[in-house]
Amino acid sequence: SLRSEHGTHRLVRLSPFNAANKRQTSFAGVEVVPLLPDDQLLSIDIPPSDLEVTTMRAGGAGGQNVNKVESAVRLRHTPTGLTVRCQQERSQARNRELGLALLKAKLLLLAREQRAESVAELRAGAASASWGTQIRSYVLAPYRLVKDLRTGHEATNVQDVLDGRIEGFID
Repeated sequence: SLRSEHGTHRLVRLSPFNAANKRQTSFAGVEVVPLLPDDQLLSIDIPPSDLEVTTMRAGGAGGQNVNKVESAVRLRHTPTGLTVRCQQERSQARNRELGLALLKAKLLLLAREQRAESVAELRAGAASASWGTQIRSYVLAPYRLVKDLRTGHEATNVQDVLDGRIEGFID
């Protein structure tokens, strides 16, 4: 399981950006969290009772049609208070479709933000990516070695490990 990869990983290499060719140490904080597919969240079904629909005249350029036909639509999702206004099309029905799609996108964004907050709660105990907290070191210079500091497991084929062949390091 990749849960054991959770923690700080340290990389030591000769920096290609340093003219003096000095060793550089970088840290990466690795977190393992579940990935929920967006289609699971996108199956947002908004009951008509949760929608407040208001029509109005669009205004702006467009000739006499703009002044006499209520083609603009404002959709308000009552539970969340999110509001969307759409006046792109000449047809009220088309504006309603576009507005509903935009409202669903906003609801998806809101769901993602809430998911991010719950993930932030999950990772509240995460260690900082810094000296003394690393679980594994990848040394590319002056010698080549990958060492897991929890188990003591070592490997000299650094490139294989960096390419994802980490079987020896996972419990």
